[in-house]
Amino acid sequence: MTRHFITIEQLSDGDLDSIYALARSPFDDETLKGQGVALVFERPSLRTRASSSVAVHELGGFATFFSDEEVGIDSRECAEDIARTLAEMFAIAGLRVRNHAIFERMRAASLDRMSLINLLSGAAHPTQAVADVLTIADQFAKGDVHGLAGLEVAYVGDATNVTRSLAVALLRLGVNVTVGAPTGYQLSEGGPEDPRALKSVGRLRLTDSPTEAVKKADVIYTDAWVSMGVEAETDQRRRELSAFRVDEKLLALAKKRTVLLHCLPAHRGDEVTNAVLDSAQSLVWRQVFHRRSAMIGVLRWIKGENS
Repeated sequence: MTRHFITIEQLSDGDLDSIYALARSPFDDETLKGQGVALVFERPSLRTRASSSVAVHELGGFATFFSDEEVGIDSRECAEDIARTLAEMFAIAGLRVRNHAIFERMRAASLDRMSLINLLSGAAHPTQAVADVLTIADQFAKGDVHGLAGLEVAYVGDATNVTRSLAVALLRLGVNVTVGAPTGYQLSEGGPEDPRALKSVGRLRLTDSPTEAVKKADVIYTDAWVSMGVEAETDQRRRELSAFRVDEKLLALAKKRTVLLHCLPAHRGDEVTNAVLDSAQSLVWRQVFHRRSAMIGVLRWIKGENS
């Protein structure tokens, strides 16, 4: 059966456990030997492209990159025809797209002949969530993701696709997640990767107070206020989210051992200050390292390796 990695919520606990384990265990260069992986990027990214390319290479395969200008999903060519074309040449395609519904359209059009990996969509960012879980496990549980139960993670700022996948992944591991965001920026209900609909061991709490959000936090997570596609709202977002900036004062309200996570790129001075981002409490570069680990785990799982 063809395996797809499109959201965290679609995967069983066993599959997630396998991905976490495969991301950390020894590997060789035989898994993708002689095989190509298509990387289709409707949106740009430094870390996603780098980690995907390196992971494919280290597993013995080769990556072929396709930019939005080359492919033009639903502008130059419909998503279905792109899927049919890629499925004739590749067994795996990683896609970074605006519209999450494209995954199901491409899966159906390719008749499940090609595994799909969500490298970011408007609704979810599951590879980032895997990397984040691995990073937190390094810091608090000697790498054991099941040692994270009871931990307190606070996400502050604009609750985005990153927030959704992160919350689903952590809640399923028994981590308590608090999302601090003002009205209009809080987690929305419905759609794929919805932590508000999840029945889980961990507790989800929503608040419009940044200070309440971080008060008991072991981890504070933030992301850019101005993401791709909303640049016209820059001034408005800076005004409405200014109280949610992670600075030394906000960080001091949390525990002494609290660490910072940020999926990058960071807009220094907006959602986070230099003093915090560059501090000893910042784990952002360990997150970058684990973007590669996450892709290795996902690719090995897709190919049916045992953890």
